[in-house]
Amino acid sequence: MTASTIDQTVREDYLPGAGDFFALLKPRVMSLVIFTAFIGMVMAPGDIHPVIAFTAILCIAVGAGASGCLNMWYEADLDARMKRTKDRPIPSGRMDPQTALHFGVALSTASVLVMGLMVNMVAGALLLMTILFYVVVYTIWLKRRTSMNIVIGGAAGAFPPMIAWAAVTGSVSIESIVLFGIIFMWTPPHFWSLSLFACKDYKAAGIPMLPVVAGENETRKQVLIYTLLMVPVSLLPWIMGFAGPVYGIIAAVSGAVFIWLSVSLARKKDIKTAKKTFFYSILYLFLLFAVMGSEIIIGRMI
Repeated sequence: MTASTIDQTVREDYLPGAGDFFALLKPRVMSLVIFTAFIGMVMAPGDIHPVIAFTAILCIAVGAGASGCLNMWYEADLDARMKRTKDRPIPSGRMDPQTALHFGVALSTASVLVMGLMVNMVAGALLLMTILFYVVVYTIWLKRRTSMNIVIGGAAGAFPPMIAWAAVTGSVSIESIVLFGIIFMWTPPHFWSLSLFACKDYKAAGIPMLPVVAGENETRKQVLIYTLLMVPVSLLPWIMGFAGPVYGIIAAVSGAVFIWLSVSLARKKDIKTAKKTFFYSILYLFLLFAVMGSEIIIGRMI
């Protein structure tokens, strides 16, 4: 079932407001995208005019919001079945699906065109690829078909620092690929921790998330495996020399804590530990990128 086949009843007495349109952009996800993109821009070698830098970050934010909007349009039938998403603008009846579709397409088009014309074509092409990957590959193709949806689809959320890097340099380098790799490897343990305490919602919606199709024990095992794979990747910026020793120490210590939580998750098998792991994963990613960016900023000021 797609958004076009949803039996959607829009409230006739309700006119969508600015808050409804803003909610379509998934602002919490957008905030993380903006942050990682900003750090990618800070770490990129070379100079960029402040206006161009602002334009690039704005385009990345708008492109991410447009992707979220199109995701909500296509998945409105699924959102209506899940407790944590049923109050979103479309399933709640506050917005017509076509309005959301047009809004998402308009934002996608505008963000890519402005990025390509005002920043550079490489950054514009990467932004277009990111939007298409999230909407077509993840949302339309993978989400309803395989439990590995978040593993492959997670690439969409890993592109922002690479796009920002390209905005400065006009190219993709091994360093930007490493930044991509950190987020890519972080995504499975992050979302699978969430899926452990949102399993009933995913099951009710018929989404084949890992705990639904493989069981909670296997999901906990996979969280640990991916965490063990992620931590060495997180150390690469220090090993390769484009992040300093402070980052190396913090990445090692925070990674060890992540591993400890993942081991605890596999042993205790309770919802409380799953929530701890999920919320720590957000702090972990923020900390890694904050330290990387801070080292560069402080180094330039000295």
